[in-house]
Amino acid sequence: MGTVCFIVDASVAGACLPRHLRSIRQSGLAEHLVPVIVTAAFLDERFATLEHRFHAHCLVTPEKKLGARLNQAAYVSQAEWLLVAMHKQVLPAQLWPLLYPELDTQTLDALIISAITPRLPERLWQQLRGPNAALPPYMAISRTWLERLGGFDPELEVTAMTDLLQRLHACPTRLKTLSGQALGLPRGSPLSALKARFSTEPPPH
Repeated sequence: MGTVCFIVDASVAGACLPRHLRSIRQSGLAEHLVPVIVTAAFLDERFATLEHRFHAHCLVTPEKKLGARLNQAAYVSQAEWLLVAMHKQVLPAQLWPLLYPELDTQTLDALIISAITPRLPERLWQQLRGPNAALPPYMAISRTWLERLGGFDPELEVTAMTDLLQRLHACPTRLKTLSGQALGLPRGSPLSALKARFSTEPPPH
């Protein structure tokens, strides 16, 4: 597995920001092993506490929109894999140590962690609608593919993530999806079953 960095934007996570950081740090790995960058458009009084408590690095850039903030965090980290929080939903800490071995740049370009497993009609409807159907809680993308896609659009704010997902789906990306139900988001599930829920998606035509 390559090096990993988490990127969580304060405006995206909102009041759930501490819960995101707690989940990452409760993964069972050494606290300093996986870097975490918190991006923000303005200074928040919480940041000093969050940096100390969760060993995070807060990157405040008032002049930059969301897309530009995420790009700067990716540049600062120089990690091979970037795990980006896409909205407020927090994933269980037990996921992360099982996820890391799956991040192999020789076999995978990106990983979408979805909130729920849609029923077949919903899955077909989502394919028809494309990646605009819903944002997943997290996305993991290799630095190589993020650079090939030109990064996040620096001129976009709230739509920066949707725009990247659209371009990701439009390319012949080696993409995997992990069901959120396997993570026990609505219902519990044995941790041993998590890996079995990874399914490879064929590249779009």
